[in-house]
Amino acid sequence: MPTLRIKPKQACPLYRQLYKQLQQAILRQKLPPGAHLPSTRALARTLGVSRNTILNAYEALLADTLIVARKGSGTRVVTPSDSIRPLAMPIRPPFDLWAALRKALFPTVSACFCDAEGNPLYVHR
Repeated sequence: MPTLRIKPKQACPLYRQLYKQLQQAILRQKLPPGAHLPSTRALARTLGVSRNTILNAYEALLADTLIVARKGSGTRVVTPSDSIRPLAMPIRPPFDLWAALRKALFPTVSACFCDAEGNPLYVHR
């Protein structure tokens, strides 16, 4: 476990400081995949902060799929097989508003010629 330093008098919230430090440790492989993180109570005692501070930091790491928490197993760094999807992969394709409008307004159109911004210039039925 890397050394964690929290500065209470900074403008950045304590949980955010902890989150950033743990995130960097995970991304730089200082915390390798499968490494166990300390319990929230133990880490709060060590750092001298509220347990809610640790819970908030862990929740943010969970949301970023950098760690996984399992009842009875504790919290650990995610291995690549634990990821549900790659972070860069979109959940669904982007919605094309202009295509939907053209389809709704001109259902029998066989060809629609548009300008660079998607505005209809010529419609052939």
